[in-house]
Amino acid sequence: MAYSVNAKIAGMKPYSPISVKYRIRLDANESFIAPPPEIAKHISEAAASVRFNRYPDPYAGELCHAFAGYYGIPAENVVAGNGSDELISLFESSFLMKGETLVTLSPDFSMYRFYSGLNETNCCEFKKNDDFTVDVGRLIDTVNEKKARMVIFSNPCNPTSLGLKREEIRRLLKSVDALVVLDEAYMDFWDQSLLSEVNDYDNLVILRTCSKAMGLAGIRLGFAVTDYRIADLLRAVKSPYNVNAVTQRIGAAVLSETDWLKNCRKNIIASKNSLYNLLKPLEPEGVKAVDGVTNFVTVRLKNGVQVWNELLKQGIAVRCFGNFLRITAGTDEENRAVVKALAAAVQAD
Repeated sequence: MAYSVNAKIAGMKPYSPISVKYRIRLDANESFIAPPPEIAKHISEAAASVRFNRYPDPYAGELCHAFAGYYGIPAENVVAGNGSDELISLFESSFLMKGETLVTLSPDFSMYRFYSGLNETNCCEFKKNDDFTVDVGRLIDTVNEKKARMVIFSNPCNPTSLGLKREEIRRLLKSVDALVVLDEAYMDFWDQSLLSEVNDYDNLVILRTCSKAMGLAGIRLGFAVTDYRIADLLRAVKSPYNVNAVTQRIGAAVLSETDWLKNCRKNIIASKNSLYNLLKPLEPEGVKAVDGVTNFVTVRLKNGVQVWNELLKQGIAVRCFGNFLRITAGTDEENRAVVKALAAAVQAD
């Protein structure tokens, strides 16, 4: 008899990122800043100190203390993960029972919905307003009406670049019984984090990544910050050695470079602002740039897919979501090149 694959995965295809080499890559929201020689040396020394024949620290103690020290929060609240993706998967698989309801927002990061399908939970998509803003009152009503056990969304949002301010998040937390998983992957570029308030709520989880402002996308490192009870439960359900030893050492080393990290953040924000200002004059041509709070600029177009394909022909990769594009802030040369190519593509239509 032939083996039959179950229905929930039968039609799935592997994740397919852009693999062709393009001269400009502004599609993945990575940092354009490479570490200078002195930081690179620190990273190399940290990696070389790893005892490769031994398992890593299962709780990544040194790394979590370094993260906590950088952000000024208690280390007991911090759990490290193999990228934020692992932590998203863990929360959806372990803190929800089969058939329970998860609420996420739309548009937002697609992996929230993906993992809910794998874990056989009900996923309710809450639609944002046409201008990408969120009606928090309506969101609260939806969560309560659906008797949702979890709410998960990015703040600031990928891919819209907009965010909810602290008072709106506090209002949500106080108005629902659900666990609120707040993905702050892009909060290093804004000033509305709730990291310092995790012990004020028993239903708040904040996710952070080292892939954006810190330029560590290659080592796959994320963190969950939450109250002691949930943090202990997360340590209990994760795999024992989920963050490898090389990632732990490199992450701790880079997190100790406070001045450099702050300078990276400043330069990335300046690049994003520059990119936005370069795009603004194209508004009469039908290019509507969103003034967001991330390391990318979201652009609305009438013919997004066509423009995206034209950019690819010019050797420039950005992210396409139908009729809007997400353009990561790059070097000054990259920003100018993508805006020039975008203007030409729109005018040629």
